[in-house]
Amino acid sequence: MKLETMKLETWTAELRRWLDRSAREAGFEAVGLAGVRDPQDPDAAQEAARYTAWVEAGRAGEMEYLKRRDEAGTLIRSGLRVAMPWARSVVVCALNYNSNSEAPLSIDPAAPGTGWIARYAWSGRARDDGTAAATDYHDELLPRLRLIEAELLAQTACTTRCYVDTGPLVERSLAAQAGVGWIGKNTCVLNQQLGSWLLLGIIVTSLPLDEPATAMRASIPAADRCGTCTRCIDACPTGALLGSSDPAAPREMDATRCIAYLTIEKKGAIDPGLRAQMGRQVFGCDICQDVCPWNRRAPIASHAGMQPRLELVNPALEWLAAMDAREFKLRFKGSPLERTGRKRLLRNAAIAMGNSGDARFLPQLDAWAGIGPTDAPASGGDATDPVLREAAQWARARILARR
Repeated sequence: MKLETMKLETWTAELRRWLDRSAREAGFEAVGLAGVRDPQDPDAAQEAARYTAWVEAGRAGEMEYLKRRDEAGTLIRSGLRVAMPWARSVVVCALNYNSNSEAPLSIDPAAPGTGWIARYAWSGRARDDGTAAATDYHDELLPRLRLIEAELLAQTACTTRCYVDTGPLVERSLAAQAGVGWIGKNTCVLNQQLGSWLLLGIIVTSLPLDEPATAMRASIPAADRCGTCTRCIDACPTGALLGSSDPAAPREMDATRCIAYLTIEKKGAIDPGLRAQMGRQVFGCDICQDVCPWNRRAPIASHAGMQPRLELVNPALEWLAAMDAREFKLRFKGSPLERTGRKRLLRNAAIAMGNSGDARFLPQLDAWAGIGPTDAPASGGDATDPVLREAAQWARARILARR
């Protein structure tokens, strides 16, 4: 059978070898293939039950997209065939975003008065003038997936869908099934060679696996190598990771306590009981990955659209606070921070200021809190935001209490 002359209707060994080549040419460091389980399969049913229990326990917080149900009341993300009954296989691609060997970790000592932005959000693309334009990993991964998808459709008779963190599916679970890595106790996908600095892209296909030929089937699931290690669980400031030293324990997170959720997804006021533990994090959190032993030797990648914007590494809180709406748009348009928005970023910065204990932030916090006259920069109009005002009042009280 020649790929050039006949449309394939199932995965073959030759097509699987092509997939490995195509993914590398598209810039991905790892690729895997997995069959889509029938909903009646015991493993699929168990996974669906776990996801349903997680949502019903309130672990998803305000992320309503994780709670969507179909007309029958089934959670859409509880199984791939709930939303796409035609799905028979998935291609999972992983891109390494660990792009700077000299970049500090979030747990390293940092200059006073600095915040932390998650590593994946540093991404940018170099301009001719030496500056960097902001980029978003969604926009960087999707065209790469489209290249693979187009080549796949040229060779096969199938239906496909491409997703980068937007589809009705659980990427981590599919990545584990496809052998890209195992789900670590920090609930990230861990690859023995690449670590966990991975961004995932999914191609859902209607192309079945050739069951009789074992060499043509899906990738072998990666062995779980977390063992009894609990460094990520112990390091999480808010206790969001619910695993244990038991190697067989479920890998579960309470998103409502996760700093990444609190700083990015959470709208409105953040629970005062969690603010002190948030430290200097202003967008996302890398702590559970920074302490992971598997990331000690994680390789450095160099992708044109994922270069670090150095001004986002340990950014000064004063710099973030001084941004008006125009500068925020100028700095972050096209980046992950754009979706979170300036209001939430300022709320997070106010909490980080309070946790710093630094009295030099009091004029800015006074301005946000609407306390007395002030010449603090960029304070105009921000005090009308009740969420920011309350966060600033909390931060101000925290600094004064330390003094």
